[in-house]
Amino acid sequence: MNIFVSVGTTATPAQEAFVRAIEERLRTEGLVPQTVGRTYFTADSPFIGVNKLMGSCKGAVVIALERVHLGTGTERRDSPKAVPLHDIKFATPWNQIEAALAYAQKIPLLVIAEDGVRQDGLLENGFDWYVIKAKLDPAFLSSTEFNGVLASWKQKLTAAPGKTFPVIAPAEMTVGQLVGALKPTQLWALMGSLSALVAGAFTLGAKLFH
Repeated sequence: MNIFVSVGTTATPAQEAFVRAIEERLRTEGLVPQTVGRTYFTADSPFIGVNKLMGSCKGAVVIALERVHLGTGTERRDSPKAVPLHDIKFATPWNQIEAALAYAQKIPLLVIAEDGVRQDGLLENGFDWYVIKAKLDPAFLSSTEFNGVLASWKQKLTAAPGKTFPVIAPAEMTVGQLVGALKPTQLWALMGSLSALVAGAFTLGAKLFH
């Protein structure tokens, strides 16, 4: 059973070891982890590749690792609701994109977020899936919490045996079709998360070039 794994390029040995441990745990459960740029390679654009690969998978695991670190910044700058930010970690925006695609294709989601990564958009609790916060320690994968969540998620994978999931052709997919599959709260959370990530990147860039 193929499982789509959403994970960015690892930046540290600890991140790589954690991702490999998750991949190995999936294999011991009879699941085959599949990731564009890691186990699956294509000459197509990343978005097309993700769609093709996800169409052959029965579930999705999102591993949200730190990609951008923002020492100091401001959310809603120059507004009455401005909030100072300190020591903020953002995951790759592809986690948000791929989580949204998985939800649109109605395949079960399991979200694992590195401890300290900002949990907003589709990386936060309160939607149709549980978000596990974990330190980059492979031993966590043997914990009671992880075993329980993994077992519950696996039951969803086998709830409809023989069910196939169609590949959505990117050329035929409209923005409305993608966001239409999301609940209003999920859509607003996703937009807010992407806005915060972009703002953080600009702030970081400004500091680097001054």
